[in-house]
Amino acid sequence: MPESTEHLVKSFDADLKKLRDLLTEMGGIVESQVALAAQAIAERDAAAATRAVEADPQVDALEREIEQFVIRMLALRQPMASDLRLIVAALKITGDLERIGDYAANVAKRSIVLAQYTLPFSLTGLVHMAHMVQEQLKMIIDAIGASDTAKAIEVWRSDRVVDDLYTALFRELITYMMEDPRNITPCTHLLFIAKNLERIGDHATNVAETLYYAVEGEVLSEARPKGDTSAYTVVRPKE
Repeated sequence: MPESTEHLVKSFDADLKKLRDLLTEMGGIVESQVALAAQAIAERDAAAATRAVEADPQVDALEREIEQFVIRMLALRQPMASDLRLIVAALKITGDLERIGDYAANVAKRSIVLAQYTLPFSLTGLVHMAHMVQEQLKMIIDAIGASDTAKAIEVWRSDRVVDDLYTALFRELITYMMEDPRNITPCTHLLFIAKNLERIGDHATNVAETLYYAVEGEVLSEARPKGDTSAYTVVRPKE
């Protein structure tokens, strides 16, 4: 291989590594946001909630940096095949990560408001759901760094469990609201928190699908596993 060509190959490999490093850095910050939001719910920790919200501008800045880096790589490197898929996938992945950061910040903000209320019921289910999506996110960030499609598939399949947890929480919170009108305001905040967590799981699943395509060159052939959709039905009080 001529020296100039070898230099170009090494330089391009360095760019690809930098791109993966930027993605994992962004993912690490978002994962920390989700962990802090979970802590804020479980422990009524306003300081953790504040840190989760304050990390959001850093996530937005990394999204812009990755977008600019991808555009530069496309313009100067003219990548092909799997390299091209990875570079284009990075744009989609950063979009999903940025949304996850937004949802985590929303959860944190509502946890601060929620701390003002005395709740007559346990938040164990909600905390469990938060830890589940945190684990999903950790796994998919690890998968990005290692181009690990097995982990991506595991995250993709775990979405059903998160959906089922959301449905169970939805029913439980509606029941509390019907039993005592004083529960309506805090339960409304909890419903929004649960929905934000469910959406974090959806975006982690999006990342898993994108990563699988970037590495394998084909889409996941199965339909995305979804849980019980009865949370969208009308819940009526007993006669």
